[in-house]
Amino acid sequence: MRLSNLADYAVVAMSAAARHGAAARFSAAQLAGETGLPLPTVQKLAGKLVVAGLLRSARGQQGGLQLARPADTITLAEIVEAVEGPIALTTCVDAARDDCALEGSCAVRPHWGVVNDALRGALAEVPLTRLAQLEVPA
Repeated sequence: MRLSNLADYAVVAMSAAARHGAAARFSAAQLAGETGLPLPTVQKLAGKLVVAGLLRSARGQQGGLQLARPADTITLAEIVEAVEGPIALTTCVDAARDDCALEGSCAVRPHWGVVNDALRGALAEVPLTRLAQLEVPA
């Protein structure tokens, strides 16, 4: 499994946002400058992160972006899902999809939910505060 570039960039942008602090306002241009991401990409991500309830956006002179919640309550899983949608390692895990050619005879299908839940659970254990640390813990 590999995250898309956009999901990776969302993690980078949210980490930079967290370093500003919970009450601070910042612009997409500031995040782009701090992260090296292209401004249009940061703007696109900001829109998705606002819709997901991870960032708040305000217009006007005192406007800008800010974290919608404290960084320690935002998880890696939420950031990834804001960009990618629900985490689903295989189509078997997505109840809305029914397009597997092996569905009727697959002995592994009942186990993918457990694997998927374990992965999502691991991502949900990583708070944004850990990702925003400037030094990597040993």
